[in-house]
Amino acid sequence: MSDRLDGENSETVAWRTPRWLRGPRPEAVPGIVGTAGVVVGLLNLAAGVFPRFRHSRMHALAEVLPGAVSPLAAAASIVVGILLLLLAHGLKRRKRRAWGAAVALLPVGIAAQLVYRHSVLGAVLSLALLVYLVWHRREFAALPDPRSRWKALANFVVLGGVSFGIGLVIVSSHPHKTIGSPSLWARAQHVLWGLFGFEGPVGYTHHVDYTVGYSLGALGLLTVATTAYLAFRPEHPAARLTDDDERQLRGLLDRHGARDSLGYFALRRDKGVVFSPTGKAAVCYRVISGVMLASGDPIGDVEAWPGAIERFMAEAKAHSWTPAVTGCSETGGQVWTRETGMDALELGDEAIVDVAGFTLSGRAMRNVRQMVKRIERNGYRTQVRRVRDLDPAELAQIQQAANAWRDTDTERGFSMALGRIDAQADGDAVIATAHLAAAEGEEPGPYGDLKAMQHFVPWGDSGISLELMRRDRGADPGMNELLIVAALQAAPDLAVKQVSLNFAVFRSSLERGEKLGAGPVIRVWRGMLVFLSRWYQIESLYKFNDKFRPRWEPRFVVFRNSRDIPRIGLAALQAEGYLELGLPRVLRRRKTAPPRPCAHLPQPAAAPGAVGRAA
Repeated sequence: MSDRLDGENSETVAWRTPRWLRGPRPEAVPGIVGTAGVVVGLLNLAAGVFPRFRHSRMHALAEVLPGAVSPLAAAASIVVGILLLLLAHGLKRRKRRAWGAAVALLPVGIAAQLVYRHSVLGAVLSLALLVYLVWHRREFAALPDPRSRWKALANFVVLGGVSFGIGLVIVSSHPHKTIGSPSLWARAQHVLWGLFGFEGPVGYTHHVDYTVGYSLGALGLLTVATTAYLAFRPEHPAARLTDDDERQLRGLLDRHGARDSLGYFALRRDKGVVFSPTGKAAVCYRVISGVMLASGDPIGDVEAWPGAIERFMAEAKAHSWTPAVTGCSETGGQVWTRETGMDALELGDEAIVDVAGFTLSGRAMRNVRQMVKRIERNGYRTQVRRVRDLDPAELAQIQQAANAWRDTDTERGFSMALGRIDAQADGDAVIATAHLAAAEGEEPGPYGDLKAMQHFVPWGDSGISLELMRRDRGADPGMNELLIVAALQAAPDLAVKQVSLNFAVFRSSLERGEKLGAGPVIRVWRGMLVFLSRWYQIESLYKFNDKFRPRWEPRFVVFRNSRDIPRIGLAALQAEGYLELGLPRVLRRRKTAPPRPCAHLPQPAAAPGAVGRAA
């Protein structure tokens, strides 16, 4: 009885305690600090970009905020604003390095408040924010990317030295408009002050001081902004699928690989992996733009999935990554949402053909049947074999052809692509090829009579999953239909009972939108998808898959909250190779790498017949 009363009294006291006395929830602290940094950063940017703002009442109030700078130079406001915005993003993501930078910079802000502005209130607010950060230091524990630290330091040293040299040239390039004869030391001081956005000891006439000041400020802005970006950017760890990891994953696939057609794609070398405590399950992932993106269902025993998912979420929390899953099955989505509290959204459907029920006869298969017969009459022949049964010289030729027939500069694929053709590591994979002998008097092509190829990876003991489709652009249309039919007809001899084809994004929306009685919302959504199909094969890929009368298995994307969806979408586009964030192509050095055929998802529009998992 007394225990119950004590519990009731404690609940009553907690209920009566005002919310402001209890303080913010621990998980809300990074958001509060980050938001404050965003506000102050935007005020500094506005002060630097818009001259009138520097004389407004709002800026007078902003002068007392921590991190705000005096209007000595617009460049200083821009530099500090960008630095605070980048720092705020790191603080929101609980980055330890961002916390350390803020704690190191705030004393400088306090000194600036007292020395330059004589603002006691501003110094007190800066000190209060510093104490707040130190008090909640345990909330900022996300691990950084160790590689970014050295890149940021190297950038600061190299670009800072270059900026200093250019600045010295700028300061010395107006000898007839310089007041007096400043020494080299005075000009160097002027450059150093100018890079930070402040006025130096060198004076100019005819308003040249504005030109020099803004030029030096721009150099300083470039140095600080690029250094801050390298220091606080999201982690992009290199692939760490070791030989032991791959060996353990292959063991799990041998026992449980038949459950998911996407399971074999976990063996991509550019994925990381976390195992359950028992080692009976694993989640494979890749980190892109701060998103920890898993693909497909966890590998292994379903009973051990929760342990692997827990390790996955712990890893995401340790680095403050945004967890997400793309392309999981309905069972996988149910386990993910139950174990993590995340939400799921239907992404599309996977086309699966049961070999026993496939036939070319019937009205529904007339178009495919006629196309295949026409191509065969033109002299094409097909071969379907296990990769281990190919002659090494022929396999090398197929690899070279597949790489040459790729119609993009970069390989595509992540969730439904293996990225290689390897007879030793993936000998159970299946290759279907189309051949056409050269006519009399014609020279054979660079790859002999080879005109098209398709690569299927194992799906357990009795299934295969389409990974790659490539064809010679000079071949007859319908090569993909020909090879899929050939693979399905040869499947019984290979002990294959089911074949996974392509993944059709938003298939159900396209299907419902064209039916009689569809509502206005679904019709508008379907119209938008059809419009996007001009660049991405959304509708055409669905129509292509539907030719083979498959059964459709829904696939889902799992996310933490709705505001993460745009970020997850961009990360998925980067992972699949549709979006590349980096230097322009003309500025990038060309890298030589062995062919890595991949790409399972819809590709940008290509020539007729080049659909599916062609890259």
